[in-house]
Amino acid sequence: MTRASLTTLLVLAGLWSAAANAGDAVKGKEKSAACAACHGADGNSAAPDFPKLAGQHADYLVRALTDYKAGKRKNPIMMGMAAPLSKQDMADLAAYYSAQKGLVIVKR
Repeated sequence: MTRASLTTLLVLAGLWSAAANAGDAVKGKEKSAACAACHGADGNSAAPDFPKLAGQHADYLVRALTDYKAGKRKNPIMMGMAAPLSKQDMADLAAYYSAQKGLVIVKR
């Protein structure tokens, strides 16, 4: 195999991997029912005790869920909620919430 062929193969494998791990917002919405109780149906929680998820960066949301599942972030409720989630579940939820309109901060 030539160096160019190997490089092309590695690039294609990387693109396939990224596509395989991409979240699906439609599936994320379907999976978000349990989240809605605290974070609101669209991720805009009305309660100040629960963070707004709408409009957050997807990679941040995946990281937060991953850390709750691994016990790196300590919150008994969120650790329990994240425990059964697969990587694809997390990516789907993150895709859904990141696509929602979130808090808009007006700079003066």
